[in-house]
Amino acid sequence: MALDTSVPVLIIDDYQTMLRIIRNLLRKIGFTDVDEAKDGREALGKLRQKQYGLVISDWNMAPMTGFELLQEVRAIPALSRLPFIMVTAEARTQNVIAAKEAGVDNYIVKPFSAETLRAKVSTVLGFPAENHARST
Repeated sequence: MALDTSVPVLIIDDYQTMLRIIRNLLRKIGFTDVDEAKDGREALGKLRQKQYGLVISDWNMAPMTGFELLQEVRAIPALSRLPFIMVTAEARTQNVIAAKEAGVDNYIVKPFSAETLRAKVSTVLGFPAENHARST
């Protein structure tokens, strides 16, 4: 079973360069319907207007962090099962634990490759990661 790359994806990061990098990596693995938001508040607005199949959010943003966005998304019944990947430059154990407890589906530490992104997205969307001997 192949990864369904037709699902709409929302990427959230306050750093324009990172948005461009993630968009390019998603394009490289086949995703074409990708929207962007600069922070959690903007993302919440977009999530209320369009049905997404995946959210990829940075942790550290203002005024609403990715962690706060995750908590908000999980509290909205219509969005509570939305696949959510958290991206961060910090691999602090307490952050990973907090995100897991808040309902994050997966976690990616920057920097990462298209292969890492594909593996994480495949896992979150319920598809086996093709051509991967190990998960990163």
